[in-house]
Order: sequence, then C-alpha cells, then structure tokens
Amino acid sequence: MMTANKYHIPVMLTQSIKALDIKPDGVYVDATFGGGSHAREILKNLSQRGRLIAFDQDADAEDQLINDARFSFHAANFKYIKRFLKFEFVSQVDGVLADLGISSHQIDEPARGFSIRYDARLDMRMDQAQNFDACELVNTYDAKHLTQIFKDYGELRSAGKIAQAIVEKRQRQKIETTSQLNELLMHFFSDTNKNKLLAMAYQALRIEVNQELDALKSMLQYSAELLKPGGKLCVIAYHSLEDRLVKRFIKNGNFTNEPAKDFYGNSLSVLKQKGKVIVPDQQEVQQNNRARSAIMRVAEKVRS
Repeated sequence: MMTANKYHIPVMLTQSIKALDIKPDGVYVDATFGGGSHAREILKNLSQRGRLIAFDQDADAEDQLINDARFSFHAANFKYIKRFLKFEFVSQVDGVLADLGISSHQIDEPARGFSIRYDARLDMRMDQAQNFDACELVNTYDAKHLTQIFKDYGELRSAGKIAQAIVEKRQRQKIETTSQLNELLMHFFSDTNKNKLLAMAYQALRIEVNQELDALKSMLQYSAELLKPGGKLCVIAYHSLEDRLVKRFIKNGNFTNEPAKDFYGNSLSVLKQKGKVIVPDQQEVQQNNRARSAIMRVAEKVRS
C-alpha cells in the first residue's frame, strides 16, 4: 500500500484548510478524496462531534481510506454529492473542498493511460468500472465531434486537422495506445511546444471520457444548495475551463457571463467570493511542479 503523499502530493494544503475556516463541530465534504491528505488535515481540526464525508470515483483511492469514526467515504463521482449526503441524513454542511483534475497516482500509473510519457492503452477513465474509455472515443467519434472536443476542451488551433488525421489513421489501423496517438499528433506540433500541446490534447480526451465539466457543474450547484449560510466552498482548478465555470458560478449563480436574477432584478447567486484568487507560492511550485497551474477560489454562502 502506498502512502497518501506518494499517491498524491496535495496542492495548497495549508491555504485550503485555512480557507475552509473549519468549525470543530461542523460537517465537511471532501469531494475529491484522492490520497486523503486534505481529508486528514480537516479531521485534525474537527472535534469528536465533527464529521467529514468524502467522495472519489477512482477505486484506487480506497486504499487510502482513514479509520476514524468521524469519517465516511463514498466511492462515487462528486456529482452525486446530494444523493449520498441524503443517505447520511445530512441536509446541510459547513464546507465543501474540491481539488479538481487528476492525481499524481493517476498520472504516474502507466496502465491508466493518462500520461504522454508511457506507452499504454488509451484509457483515461477516472472510474475504472466505466466501459467507455479514450480508445473507444478516438476510434468511434466522427471528425466533427473530435474537432469540437480538441477545440473546446484542448483549445488546440489544429483541432480540425488533428481530427481528420485520426479518422484517416484509424481506417487503416485501430488507434489503441498512447504511443500511436503521440506519433500521429507529433506531426502537428513543433519541437518547442510539443509536450505542452500533447498534454492539451490528452486533457481534451480525458475531459470527454469522464464528462468532467458536466460533473463539476452538478457539484457546484449541489454544494451551493447544501451549504449553510456562512459555509465555505473551496475549489482548486488546474486549467481555464474548470476555473471559468467556478468563477462564473460564484459570481453569477450560473455558468454564463450574465448573472441569474429574479423577477425584480435581484441576483440569485447565493455565493460571494472571499478575497482574491489564491495560487501556490514559489516554494511549493519548486517542490511540486504539478502545482504550477493551480488556482483556488473560495466562496461563502451569504444567504439561503
């Protein structure tokens, strides 16, 4: 069994715990348990009457579970947060923490197919019980759908050309591995930026396979509903697509640029951002390069 730190190096651990402003007797949700580092810190700040409810859809995370009467875990996507809290007879919580993206373990485990560095099957499933994976996506989506994915989720300028090349390649031979995909993609990227653009292409496929943005929207909406007035929502995002959704939801109460308003023109958003966005300091980035793109937003529920 690997340690929590080896499974995943937590990002902005101290800052996120401070941002939650934990009440000792409160009820908290760790929506992305991973290796449990954030969860363990939350538990340190809770009394014997406090509770922590954690979620993670990756079966590997279950090897990191915490033996503590105050802790409960659900092997589920965080989009089901409301459903499972109902099972726990919890209608309101004092805080929700979500560290988005993929864990160090998922990236470093070659067989998972998340990394451009290893030759493996194109998998990229966060929930390994799910049937649909990146291999099926690459070999079944038409050129139009592939173009949309690489454009919207990878923000790649060559999205259309990449999509067409994939369709032509798979007519001759099924694209099953990361090395096959890398070889194809290399023709569209220069040596100076190839690793960055390869990572963006992988990001696009991963988001589609796991329907990450739809799940994030559900989690944000349910969190706002479940939080008590004064409760904190703390979200760590790793790319602009995630952060944009978080920012808009906190500000506008929806996922558009226009604020949601009632009949009288009053804002329907129940959240208010606290302070400025938080980013890792230079020392943390030096110690954990994967923290370099992290950005944390903290919101407080201001009314029911």
